Amino acid sequence: MAPVRISQSPKDPGFVQDPYSVYRAFRQHSVLWWEDYGMWVFPRFKDVSGLFRDRRFGREILHLTTREELGWAPIPEHLAPFYAFEAHSLLEKEPPAHTRLRALINRAFVSRQIESLRPRVHALAGSLAASLREGDDLIHAYCTPIPVTVIAELLGVPVEMAPTLLNWSHRMVAMYQAARDRQIEDDAVAATIAFTEYMQRWIAERRRSPGEDLLSRLIRAEEAGDRLSTDELVATSILLLNAGHEATVHALGNAIRTLTLSGWPRDPAAVSPMVEELLRIDPPLHLFTRYVLEDLEWRRLALKKGEQIGLLIGSANHDERVSPEPDRFDPTRPRPQHVSLGGGLHFCVGAPLARLEMEIGLSSLLQALGPTPDLAFGPYADTYHFHGLTEIRLQSRVRSPA
Repeated sequence: MAPVRISQSPKDPGFVQDPYSVYRAFRQHSVLWWEDYGMWVFPRFKDVSGLFRDRRFGREILHLTTREELGWAPIPEHLAPFYAFEAHSLLEKEPPAHTRLRALINRAFVSRQIESLRPRVHALAGSLAASLREGDDLIHAYCTPIPVTVIAELLGVPVEMAPTLLNWSHRMVAMYQAARDRQIEDDAVAATIAFTEYMQRWIAERRRSPGEDLLSRLIRAEEAGDRLSTDELVATSILLLNAGHEATVHALGNAIRTLTLSGWPRDPAAVSPMVEELLRIDPPLHLFTRYVLEDLEWRRLALKKGEQIGLLIGSANHDERVSPEPDRFDPTRPRPQHVSLGGGLHFCVGAPLARLEMEIGLSSLLQALGPTPDLAFGPYADTYHFHGLTEIRLQSRVRSPA
């Protein structure tokens, strides 16, 4: 098929602030060559959902071939520590390694245990919402401490370490944003080393003195006589800490903006049914990549083993073929379809926790500030493919009359 090529800088200010109008043009085609990324990208819901689930595409390729066979240059020496860590991450593995890791993690990280956190999340969100004052930035004073505190407590890591963990996490995930440079790479490697060394010490402590926290359960988890290695425990703990708050912070912030612009409900209980539509309308992650694991055709496009493709989550969620008036927030939309949490083998392991934190975080804020909060929104951060606000400023705590 004749390639459709597009040039759209992910750093362009207009695109960063409103990617959805650009996606609308993308969806005129089922597949495009995004020159700025040098890969084929898929903007429609049917393709993104299908590609998430198709086992001929995966998060890694070097379990099937070598860098030399693919024509890849060796990993630069300065990035070796980062990729050595990433090699043990559940997010980057395919079967059979992924199957083994996911089975062990699922034994410790199950929905009923997440649901048992509901009273704690209620208490935390309620306390934070009640303490908000005029001039506070909700991103830092509310959206961030909820998931950071919850995941730290869940893992059994000291909560007072949260600011340090947050700093390490921000520096590590910067590796995935558009147009990274050597300074970002060096900073990410330094954070990876520091985070790894800290978790190695904490795992050793938990081996000596186990508790009922998630980290202790991960250490005890066993499947057919198999256990997680120390490297796998470190990578899994850091993945849960990073993913357990990075996306949720943005999801909460984006949802607050959507509800403020569209109209908050008056009943806090009405927030829960809106969570899926809020995840659909303005997701925190807009692009996810997959490797082609074998030569194949997709929509008459020939793809070669080892190629990397892009799944445009933000575009797929707004596909007019699936969601009528897709750019409109509709809290009554029946069963909103979205791919904000991925799909297939790599469906977000923390999805139940993310949904719980969004439900409680938004309803607690509504209860504290009322249905017409006086908020000022900063711009979206220039961190594509992450999509989140720089700040949400509380102008006043005065509640409007019911």
